[in-house]
Amino acid sequence: MGVLEKIADIEREIARTQKNKATEYHLGLLKAKLAKYRVQLLDTGKAAAKGEGFDVMKSGDARVVLIGFPSVGKSTLLNTITKTHSEAGAYEFTTLTCIPGKIEYNGANIQLLDLPGIIEGASQGKGRGRQVVSVAKTADLIMIMLDATKSDSQRELLEAELEAVGIRLNCEKPNVYFKVKNGGGLSFNATCQLSTLTEKMVQSILHDYKIFNADILIREDITVEQFIDVVLGNRRYVRALYCYNKIDSISLEQVDQLARTPNTVVISCELSLNLDYLIETIWKNLRLLRVYTKRRGEFPDFDGGLIIRGGSTIEHVCHAIHRSLVSEFKYALVWGRSTKHNPQRVGLSHLVDNEDVIQVVKRR
Repeated sequence: MGVLEKIADIEREIARTQKNKATEYHLGLLKAKLAKYRVQLLDTGKAAAKGEGFDVMKSGDARVVLIGFPSVGKSTLLNTITKTHSEAGAYEFTTLTCIPGKIEYNGANIQLLDLPGIIEGASQGKGRGRQVVSVAKTADLIMIMLDATKSDSQRELLEAELEAVGIRLNCEKPNVYFKVKNGGGLSFNATCQLSTLTEKMVQSILHDYKIFNADILIREDITVEQFIDVVLGNRRYVRALYCYNKIDSISLEQVDQLARTPNTVVISCELSLNLDYLIETIWKNLRLLRVYTKRRGEFPDFDGGLIIRGGSTIEHVCHAIHRSLVSEFKYALVWGRSTKHNPQRVGLSHLVDNEDVIQVVKRR
């Protein structure tokens, strides 16, 4: 029996098993086996995951990928909000390779990739699914393009395909310490009450992965799937933005309902509706910051500025200016929202905020 058949068998058994307290342990083991076979499937397809037109070098300050079923308007959107031409047509699979474009916003260069439309079963290699999802794993933000005139099952199918290849959307990495040892058996501890996961289940899952010696410390209430993600260690946690196109073809009540859904933007590429708000939302979801530098006795350089990631410190700013600056660093003066008073003298670990002004003082 091949890997695909084993996956199908386990999925059928999970579907027909009633979900209650008595079956939690059995379902946990089935999910562990399912995850293991999916990893095997992806490993056997790694050679096929590369293809002509898909190896696009990462450039700019961040990467956004467009994913969706065929003919939802991905190429039209790329043509509209970037200066790139991607072939658009009223028939499926107009785009056959990865087309890069660039969005310029708030001084940042954001790379936008138009990927071919994927089909159900892409995670198992159908169509050009493996190439598409392998590029999606390199994204800082995944923009899932949907047709507002169709049912919401398209969203669920796309989420399922991405989940199957280890891409977790709009969720944080589980707060779990896990380390495999050479001996000493399994050490299991939890600092909170666990609602579904048990020590017996953890031991059985680890034994299924041939792990018999490890330290496990669980700091939050997690599910079986989240623990399996920790064990595998190859999951990607990516922010996702759901973009509903063709809102000019549905009622205002439907538009209002979609617009109120979390992590969602509604647009019309045909009529260029709400595209400015879409770009602004992309910027916010990427959590990019723009900071300015100044020299002693001079005004800040508001024409330039540095684009850095949210959560960056003065040390990251120094690296962005010049890689040798940290070794010569003495202190920095900061004006802006990250300070208690202006200017504030800070060290390398100080967290910066958007539009801070920074003056780095070097050792003499």
